[in-house]
Amino acid sequence: MLKGLLLDFYGTVVEDDDVMMAEIAEQVAARASVPVSGRDVATAWGAEFEAVASGPRFRSMRDSAMSSLASVMVDVGCAGDAAALCAAQFRYWRSPPLRPGTREFLSRVTVPICLVSDVDSDDLKAAMAHHGVAFTAVVTSEAARAYKPDRAMFSRALAALGLEAHEVLHVGDSLAADVGGAHAAGIRAVWVNHRGQNAPRDAPIAYEITDLSALAEIIR
Repeated sequence: MLKGLLLDFYGTVVEDDDVMMAEIAEQVAARASVPVSGRDVATAWGAEFEAVASGPRFRSMRDSAMSSLASVMVDVGCAGDAAALCAAQFRYWRSPPLRPGTREFLSRVTVPICLVSDVDSDDLKAAMAHHGVAFTAVVTSEAARAYKPDRAMFSRALAALGLEAHEVLHVGDSLAADVGGAHAAGIRAVWVNHRGQNAPRDAPIAYEITDLSALAEIIR
């Protein structure tokens, strides 16, 4: 019997920052001293961010974003301040638009929900306040000192709800961080496939949806 939900935030409850990151990457590419496309910059930034975030020392999401972008800017010969370029991204994190189906879902759900988000605690709090939404519990990477798919994130969320792994579903849009992380913690995963991707056949997906409106039927 389902007794609770673990819920990713960016890309699941609200829109992710893909467009904002692409705009920043285009600015870096335009100022680079070597021929490079915005897509190449975005790809390199994403890879460098993953390397920084998974390093031995925990670094906040803001710090990871700035330091990884600064590294890419050096590689492509782009002068400027990475913090200044990231400022728009940080503003976005605090007031992202809701994804389709979110309001409908939140108005119908009756089980307790714990948000499980990689974003910094203050930015998540601001985004929730921006939309006037609240949840039973919130677990951030900043609090856990770890990023998904680290098991610590899911263990903290279960503890916050006082539930066992078999009593919840985890819902998120990342195959690696959300689906893979939840599965490793013994939790069934709902994949929010809003980008129309094709998942590997062996991906441990219990359910696949495009937005949260479909989740209400699953948990009935």
